[in-house]
Amino acid sequence: MMDTDQHSTKDRILQSAYSLFYREGFARVSVDAIAASAKVTKRTVYYHFQSKDEIIAAALDGQHEYLLQQYQQWLGPDTSNPAHMVGLLFGELQNWAGGKHWLGSGYSRIAAELADMPGHPARHAAHSHKANIENWLSDRFASAGLDNPSEIAQQVMILIEGSMSLSLIHGDTGYIEIARNAAACLLSTAEGNN
Repeated sequence: MMDTDQHSTKDRILQSAYSLFYREGFARVSVDAIAASAKVTKRTVYYHFQSKDEIIAAALDGQHEYLLQQYQQWLGPDTSNPAHMVGLLFGELQNWAGGKHWLGSGYSRIAAELADMPGHPARHAAHSHKANIENWLSDRFASAGLDNPSEIAQQVMILIEGSMSLSLIHGDTGYIEIARNAAACLLSTAEGNN
């Protein structure tokens, strides 16, 4: 029973930390705030983690699994038409970005906040997450029979990241719709070359 309790305490700390970092940014969140949000003592936080840096890296790693499952759910296991894939993907991104609590990609925001610290564990977690999503898209495009699936996945990732950033900056999810149209043109060209 104790292992389960320790696991749930650690999970609660990570969920609280991610939520705070997402809303307020890495620099503005203290370990005291994480402890209060998780309803544990600061000592308990330090029992599970050595530093705030370790907390954010672990929180981002845990969030990756959730987000990868979310992307997989959005496309479903049987979606094999590349144009349909990106239509679904950008449609779901637009729905997500239209939510009242949306503040952009947590990974992109933390990477920007820590831009002067390339060796920071959170930067590594952000890199790993974005690379894994890109590889997952590449695998989906390869399974659909597209030539150059890695290059197409990179181009789609650029459209995803750019449209989410501009949607956040301008408060307008129309940028995601425009990116969806650009991705559709990109895939139409790629399929035409097959």
